[in-house]
Amino acid sequence: TYYPIVFCDIMGLEEDRGHGENAEDIKLILKHVKENYKFNPASPLSSDDPYYNPDPSLEDRVHVLVCVLSANMVDIKAYPLDKIKDIREAASDLGIPQVAILTVDEACSHTQKDLKDVYRSKHLKKKMEEFSVATGIPVNCTFPVKNYSEEIDLDDNINALVLSALGIMVQFGDDFIEK
Repeated sequence: TYYPIVFCDIMGLEEDRGHGENAEDIKLILKHVKENYKFNPASPLSSDDPYYNPDPSLEDRVHVLVCVLSANMVDIKAYPLDKIKDIREAASDLGIPQVAILTVDEACSHTQKDLKDVYRSKHLKKKMEEFSVATGIPVNCTFPVKNYSEEIDLDDNINALVLSALGIMVQFGDDFIEK
């Protein structure tokens, strides 16, 4: 099966207004932003902007919202949780499925030694549960992934985590379209 997939990667969220991505712009991305819009954290997109799409087709809309966070973060409260919840609720109102990617690169010394144990790590399980409680994204929609950061060769264990998460995202997107 062929899937025409487009990934949109944006600047991260930050607590301070004017820093990081604007939550209102992200909510508009879900449905109303035309391709090639340049984000400006200091001023969100408005309905009179030429990049605002007042009548988007299904093709123009986001099909899956993915939140990427580091499992290495000591305290989940350090994230801009209000912005995350606000965006997640807007996606829910539009019926858009949501998943979270938790990067586990340095979060657990045990999985640093053997990545195959990522789902056995009590520390990572706790991090996934904390994130789920804080944001409302279910644990079964939160996927541990390791970045290719120091490796120079492909690694089947890293690939397995990445491809598993990607496969589920594609399935969620397909389910969204079929609704």
